Amino acid sequence: MVAAAPRATVHVGETAITFLPDGHGWLNPDVLFPASAPDGWSTHAAFLDDAGRFPVSIGAFLIRTGRRTILVDLGLGDVAFGIPGVADFRGGGLLDSLAEEGLTPDDIDTVVYTHLHHDHVGWTTNVAPAPNAPEGQRVTGLTFAGARHMVAEAEWRHWAGTDDPVGPHPYAVQASLAELVEHVGDGDEIAPGVRVLATPGHTPGHISLVVTDPAGASPDRLVILGDVMHCQVQVTESSWNFAFDVDPGQSVATRELLLKELEDEHTVLAGGHFAGHVFGRVLPPKSARAWQRGRVA
Repeated sequence: MVAAAPRATVHVGETAITFLPDGHGWLNPDVLFPASAPDGWSTHAAFLDDAGRFPVSIGAFLIRTGRRTILVDLGLGDVAFGIPGVADFRGGGLLDSLAEEGLTPDDIDTVVYTHLHHDHVGWTTNVAPAPNAPEGQRVTGLTFAGARHMVAEAEWRHWAGTDDPVGPHPYAVQASLAELVEHVGDGDEIAPGVRVLATPGHTPGHISLVVTDPAGASPDRLVILGDVMHCQVQVTESSWNFAFDVDPGQSVATRELLLKELEDEHTVLAGGHFAGHVFGRVLPPKSARAWQRGRVA
């Protein structure tokens, strides 16, 4: 039975990229992938659990390159809640996953958000809002207080001043980052060999990150997808949008363009919501494009 992905590391040259689990979710596939209903999952049942739910991983990616230590996204936070008929979520493991790599929050120099949905910003502060969270929780500070925090300007502007439950909480995230958040855009270099790639659609300012060998010795590259895809099934079913895609048409166009560019033996995809294993490759289509679990050496 497929389950949330464990901690795992791949390398691009001397750069290490590690998936750090924070938690997991169980989703109603017909609700959250509307185009899949009524029987689109019949050929993809391997990605469902015994109850017919779609499991997702939730976590962050740790990039260690040279002297830089970067976190991409911040998981769900220490919360557990359900949305009847739609999904159940549980988080809370990110700091333990980080400790298993021999690191503490003080070791992180940069946080990069692919986007600002609640399951990617949960450890921004000590408060991880959830539908069942107590009212009036007090924010005592940033979890990664010594780190720069970066997000695309279009993403920040899209959510600014909103109180959408799927987005960044007004005080736990927006107010806490307002005076220090830095904006990044397509092509910007976060660190040697770590570059921003604009991938809008799921949200207006959604970005992915492309990791290459800064020494130029390895031809490999790795793409941290963010939510361009929520499941390996979307490699084949690229027209399937997620229910919370802000611009469904743009989401499909971005996903299809990116998949065509990634049909390359030297490219690994890192899908933070992928169940089972977050790292793999896109195989060029014969009758249909396919996903292959795999790692960079």
